[in-house]
Amino acid sequence: MVIPFITRRVIAKDLPELIELQRLIDEGRPQLQARIVCEARAGDQHFPVHALTLGNPSPDVPAVGFFGGVHGLERIGAEVVMAFVRSLVMRLRWDTVLHQHLLGVRLVFMPLVNPGGLWLRTRANPGGVDLMRNAPIEAAEQVPFLLGGHRISPSLPWYRGNHGAPMEIEAAALCALVEEELLTHRFSLAVDCHSGFGMHDRIWFPYAHTTTPIKHLAEVHALRVIFEQTHAHHPYVFEPQSHQYLTHGDLWDHLYLRASSDPDRIFLPLTLEMGSWLWIKKNPRQLFSRHGIFNPLIAHRQQRVMRRHIALLDFLTRAASGHPLWLPTGEAREQHQKQAMARWYGKARQ
Repeated sequence: MVIPFITRRVIAKDLPELIELQRLIDEGRPQLQARIVCEARAGDQHFPVHALTLGNPSPDVPAVGFFGGVHGLERIGAEVVMAFVRSLVMRLRWDTVLHQHLLGVRLVFMPLVNPGGLWLRTRANPGGVDLMRNAPIEAAEQVPFLLGGHRISPSLPWYRGNHGAPMEIEAAALCALVEEELLTHRFSLAVDCHSGFGMHDRIWFPYAHTTTPIKHLAEVHALRVIFEQTHAHHPYVFEPQSHQYLTHGDLWDHLYLRASSDPDRIFLPLTLEMGSWLWIKKNPRQLFSRHGIFNPLIAHRQQRVMRRHIALLDFLTRAASGHPLWLPTGEAREQHQKQAMARWYGKARQ
């Protein structure tokens, strides 16, 4: 699917993340390409949803997608993605190794998927729909009440949208971007940055709609192994999202299933779920702020979050570039499959 270009430039006043994103686009030209893939509305405010691309556009190279701001309350996810874009833009001025690296990989960014939600300070988009419950996919098993997605009312959190309605414009734009820029490559990764769950930073992989293991479980396990070899003291818990809860309408389950229809394609979508309870534990007053429940409010903690997670995003670009060297095949793949099943689905699960 080809995403139409929208040439009209629309920027809502006083949305800092959108202003910063436009600044990055201006500073990154001409290497950093940008286009507006849709326009979200909140009352009389109009918000562009930007897609940025960097690196080799050839479908012969691997691709990595970075997404943030799907939930408007979780600003830190958008900020982490934009901090990574800023790092790359600044390095483009002097880093010849980065220029060489970009010849062999395609990088795609949608830092502000839900700018209307950021503007309104709501989890949902301006229509009251939780974009991460909006895909046309039903859970195969029982989901938790409300949290797993519902169609009761947009005034309640985790609302999926009306039955039979088309996907929300922001969710549809995300899916179209993934299909155009990631699924046209034989190997691709995606990471979607969120916050607000537990005391640990987690890296989730599909599925969210079923406890059944994914087709590429061995590949995810191999990715985890090389990450732990590279970053021996990392803080992340790797696990399928179904270990925590099941949901209807997960966008990444939907896209993974579409990608898996081609047996020669590998698409590994990940969700970075930053543990916001850590910030609350260190600063309990954040409990009294709706914004503070999902985001670090103290500057030095926010800076620490950026440093920690930018290393993960950079690792994923390098892992994609070097995927022929670590993707398991033959007997090695069988071993990774057995280890993954034991770790995540068997009695030896940790």
